[in-house]
Amino acid sequence: MPDYPDLQLYIGGAWRKTGQGLPVLNPATETVIAELPVARARDLDDALEAAERGFRIWRATAPRDRAAVILRAAALMRARADEIAHAITLEHGKPLAQARLEVIRGCEFFEWDAAEAQRLYGRVVPSGPGIRYLVIPQPVGTVAAFSPWNFPMSQPARKIAGALAAGCAIIIKAAEETPAGALHIARAFHDAGLPAGVLNLVFGVPAEISAHLIPHAQVRLVAFTGSTSVGIHLTEMAARSMTPVLMELGGHAPVIVCDDVDPQAAGVMSAVRKARNAGQVCTSPTRFYVDQAIFAPFAVAFAARAAAVQMGNGLVPGIEMGPLANHRRVEAVAALVDDARAKGARVLTGGVRPKGPGYFYPVTVLADVPDDARVMREEPFGPLAIINPTASLDAAIARANALPFGLAAYAMTHRAATVDRLMNEIEAGNLSINTLEASVAEVPFGGVKASGQGREGGLEGMLHYVETRTISHRMELETEPTVAGAQP
Repeated sequence: MPDYPDLQLYIGGAWRKTGQGLPVLNPATETVIAELPVARARDLDDALEAAERGFRIWRATAPRDRAAVILRAAALMRARADEIAHAITLEHGKPLAQARLEVIRGCEFFEWDAAEAQRLYGRVVPSGPGIRYLVIPQPVGTVAAFSPWNFPMSQPARKIAGALAAGCAIIIKAAEETPAGALHIARAFHDAGLPAGVLNLVFGVPAEISAHLIPHAQVRLVAFTGSTSVGIHLTEMAARSMTPVLMELGGHAPVIVCDDVDPQAAGVMSAVRKARNAGQVCTSPTRFYVDQAIFAPFAVAFAARAAAVQMGNGLVPGIEMGPLANHRRVEAVAALVDDARAKGARVLTGGVRPKGPGYFYPVTVLADVPDDARVMREEPFGPLAIINPTASLDAAIARANALPFGLAAYAMTHRAATVDRLMNEIEAGNLSINTLEASVAEVPFGGVKASGQGREGGLEGMLHYVETRTISHRMELETEPTVAGAQP
């Protein structure tokens, strides 16, 4: 297999090292696999200047030609999928098969947005004789984007795809723990012939980079995926200069399981999905509210399949779940389990960290968790699931909506009337029924309440990267102003 890539910044179409570095760890072995260059203030200034030059070129490039460059880059990433996936597994820990699926998913974002870029239509508004009103979308300008560590390739891909397809330049600060995915994206665009400065990749201390980029007058949009607390901080920072934001923030996804579904099949499906990415997914199903009539068989099936999840180094064939990303996640999940256990929750499986190297923690299933347990309010962001019985659909909906989060929600039912209620009453930006998939390239993704502002993906996601301009064009010089709507 290929070695882990040589990490560099990508600024103005060129690769560069810096004098400072941070260690990148393999979470399965706790060994250092690379040194990450840290962007200095002058590197960020260079990135801003390069983005301004690149934007002038890219905004004037025809949408069809922009799409061609994006599609060439996506084709290169598909061809390099095994190399990229191997690097992701080394730095993140997820099983190699899941890492490869993430690469393909990232390519799908680029491919869909490349096509949609050619359909960012304006419109002509009906008017009187001798005058035309035009509404046209134009790229917003330079985007400062910040992507998280849990999906090293597909998360930066989503932001880069929308920005480039719309004609913007972008400076993306990828995660320090998992930098290889974004680096491979930059390599593909470099090789595909993207004009210098349109895409710039930096790494470093998050607070220093955000404080340098966000207040800059050149930055016209801030796009961030991460925790609600950091998102609020960045939104406040952007508000001082009236810079719009696109925020995809934390969640605590509820799952309503109704009594008309097969409890064993539902439990097995839920356990498999909970193990995906070691539960380090903002849309990971977490709070299961199960009709009391099927609670026992659902819980048994869930716990049995969770206990059978093969955990280990993601490079080993057959492994279903790798380690958590870092020691902080292990400690956070363990603390939530200990708190819930102390407050009377039952541990159906898991709950004990295995001995040996690596940031491993098993899929853990808690039942009958009281509302005062911390995990009922705090997103675990790990392989931890809560199963509680409910007496009615009314109670399940109320509990699902009780938290300030509203990113993703799920339900399992075959009743049309129940689906109708869920569609109208669940407070979440994304509701999935009889599936635990929350997001695909074709549809918008984002949250309500404390889970964010705006949408990524789909046509709605593309619209964040453009500004709407209105053009009023009278064919002859107006000699006498008229009242709008009056007859000539």
